[in-house]
Amino acid sequence: MNKTDRWLLPEGIEEVLPEQAKRLEQLRRTLLDTYESWGYDLVMPPLIEYLESLLTGTGNDLDLQTFKLTDQLTGRLMGVRADMTPQVARIDAHQLNRETPTRLCYMGTVLHTRTDGFAGSRSPLQVGAELYGHAGIESDVEVISLMLETLAKSGVASPFVDLGHVGIYRELVKQAGLDKEQEATLFDSLQRKANTEIAEYLKDWKLDSKIAIAIAALTDLNGDESVLSEAKTVLKNAGKGVLSALDELTNIAELLKRRLPGVEVHYDLAELRGYNYHTGMVFAAYVAGRGQAVALGGRYDDIGEVFGRARPATGFSTDLKTLLSLSGHKNNQVAAIYAPADNDTELQKAITELRQQGERVICTLPGQTGSAKDMGCDRQLVKDGSNWKVK
Repeated sequence: MNKTDRWLLPEGIEEVLPEQAKRLEQLRRTLLDTYESWGYDLVMPPLIEYLESLLTGTGNDLDLQTFKLTDQLTGRLMGVRADMTPQVARIDAHQLNRETPTRLCYMGTVLHTRTDGFAGSRSPLQVGAELYGHAGIESDVEVISLMLETLAKSGVASPFVDLGHVGIYRELVKQAGLDKEQEATLFDSLQRKANTEIAEYLKDWKLDSKIAIAIAALTDLNGDESVLSEAKTVLKNAGKGVLSALDELTNIAELLKRRLPGVEVHYDLAELRGYNYHTGMVFAAYVAGRGQAVALGGRYDDIGEVFGRARPATGFSTDLKTLLSLSGHKNNQVAAIYAPADNDTELQKAITELRQQGERVICTLPGQTGSAKDMGCDRQLVKDGSNWKVK
């Protein structure tokens, strides 16, 4: 790399300049205060951990996204976190070890080996909340509600929620008796909604007709709330486990509409995001004009088991930088007060008092270039007799 290129950053890695940094910090404070008001305690997991802990229960997807390095002290393999959810699960299961429902929130940079879309970031500023220790739909609705509150506080207008349930597909796969390879193949086709491929696989595998019909129907079971009643008809012969998952999804949707009657809800029974570690309901928030989810989450009851304590768990996460890019909020820019280069004791006292009052005071430096206006000042401290006043 020559000298003229040394300022370049790796693809997908970006720095935050003053104006955006100020907006990010304002939004960070707003969201953490909001989570505090809901009873969620802030935790700060480490940036790196031993790999076996970091990837616990999350499957191959997160493994591919994780940068790996060798610990020079122990020789063990470590990873730079690509997702903070497994870390928070470890904190709940091992460090806190509470019996009551535990609400935790977090915010910090994660690092990905690759972007998740065109011109996407590899260093999102992840923010999220997790609720441990309660298996009922009320906790699922609480975290969805908090996700929507997060979007509202961020100035993200008119989001809609997409709901699914991985338990439906998981139960159908179990009844079909598919091996791991077949399950992975079918999963890939479902995510692409490749109906022709799915039909060929189901025919070649000679599945029970009731199960084959149910699996084939999943790609078309998406849309408004009429999907739920249609699914109950189409999947009526798919077994108790499928119907139980569908009933749970219906109950979550009904409770969510009662609590937030204005929220727009869509349903997609082929949505299997996070299938490797989610155990039940999954959800995502979208906004018009953006193809990718702006926030997502779901239930993952087994994630803490490897840490010695599996508790019911549900939560969501999003990227603070993404929220800021979608926000209609502007900086609460506070113009500064210009202070002259003077060692006068009364001037220094006036500067200190102004800063304690929340004012932004910039002291000029002897011999510097640039005017008060260039420094973002719209007022200045001037001497009036023995006192200093803002004018």
